[in-house]
Amino acid sequence: MKKSRKPSIHPDEARLFRASVSDVTPLPRPEKAELEHSRPRPVPSQRLRDDQEALKDSLSDHMPWDAGMETGEELTYARNGIGTQTLRKLRRGHWHIQGELDLHGLTVDEARELLVDFLHQCARRGLRCVRIIHGKGLGSKNREPVLKRKVANWLMQRDEILAFCQARRADGGSGAVVVLLKGVSRES
Repeated sequence: MKKSRKPSIHPDEARLFRASVSDVTPLPRPEKAELEHSRPRPVPSQRLRDDQEALKDSLSDHMPWDAGMETGEELTYARNGIGTQTLRKLRRGHWHIQGELDLHGLTVDEARELLVDFLHQCARRGLRCVRIIHGKGLGSKNREPVLKRKVANWLMQRDEILAFCQARRADGGSGAVVVLLKGVSRES
């Protein structure tokens, strides 16, 4: 990289310039108020783009082959290291359901976005057990639940999900899942 050089002024030229402007009077300042303009807050546009891209990628529709979900009708999942006792307690309603998300009638894209927002809110609020209603698919084409498998797949991709299972009949049965979330460590 080249450094820019200031043009050198000959001492005689500088003296001549000073002599020619020595009797100049500065212009009066205008009688206008000078307001200090506050700069607008910067928009983190790249971060916003990255967040949008991460949101799209965070919940793909690809089902991992080693997902750990049973193949029957009932949805169950427990992350590695979560014992069967925890899943059994979740099935039996051991934990109080602290929040709920209803995805009835939504498109796959709408449901995915709402699920991500809901999980972020749960983490902020420190919720441990929530219910997600995906529906039974009675109003969909071929009367099959469209969101049931998608929701299960999306949940398995999230680190904060410890386990989930089909809700008890009183809590929505095969149209909902009960989800156990990681606890938030609160530092003082």
